[in-house]
Amino acid sequence: MLLVLGLVWVALRAQEISLYDLSERYRLAPEHAYPGQYFDCLNATLYFMRNLEEYHVDPALIIISGDSCGANFATVICQILLNRRDLPKVRAQILLYPGLQGLDFHLPSYQQNASVPILFRKLVIYFCFRYLNKEPSILEDVLQSCHVPESMKQKYKKWVSADIIPDEFKIRGYVPQKSTSYKPEVHEAIKEILALTFSPLLAEDSIISQLPESYIVTCEFDVLRDDGLLYKKRLEDNGVQVTWYHSESGFHGILAFFGYGIFSFLSGKKIMASTVNYINSL
Repeated sequence: MLLVLGLVWVALRAQEISLYDLSERYRLAPEHAYPGQYFDCLNATLYFMRNLEEYHVDPALIIISGDSCGANFATVICQILLNRRDLPKVRAQILLYPGLQGLDFHLPSYQQNASVPILFRKLVIYFCFRYLNKEPSILEDVLQSCHVPESMKQKYKKWVSADIIPDEFKIRGYVPQKSTSYKPEVHEAIKEILALTFSPLLAEDSIISQLPESYIVTCEFDVLRDDGLLYKKRLEDNGVQVTWYHSESGFHGILAFFGYGIFSFLSGKKIMASTVNYINSL
């Protein structure tokens, strides 16, 4: 299912087919503890990149991609691979409506789309708890950002803040968040949500500036929309070329319906066409 799939996509210009798709079926939480899913995706990627001849793949055309939490995995793996001098450089990363941070669940898109199917705001946080194998008893505290120390809020507000989101995305139903009190016990219980393996949007500029050319898809009716917008800005601010596609009528997980006839959405078809065009342009 596309919503929970980590992907490695490789464009093959020399072949009759235009796209070779290698998918990684990583172990799922909560039966398999975090961060095992990252290691599954990373190990599969490393194996693939070390055996490109077996797959008849041009090492200059490797694209790492994913959607939703798979896009989170793809983002983290691209950051990790920057230090691997023994492997080919990644040509591009493709991030389809990515979830990239656990710092702020009051961004405009989280407020505007809190009750929009198929991914509600509280459901996002609940999934985070289940993924990290934590009890969701402090869900409301995390929703109110009580898990973030003030020093961390100040450090990262230049990267994660509603102030950075363009005004045109704040028109419908956004109210600035009121200040909330930090609760050390809440932070201790869920601190993994702020780690770079979970929140790659918080990586330092020295890492972001080295990342490959990127393609980012955001959907208007998606709680994760602003994660994509913030990462887009971070990449651009650090000199990384970004191609951005925004679906004004799209919702989170829309590509899961692609190819299902009457259940498929025109917006999803447009996203897929744009993504394939981007791949073929590399």
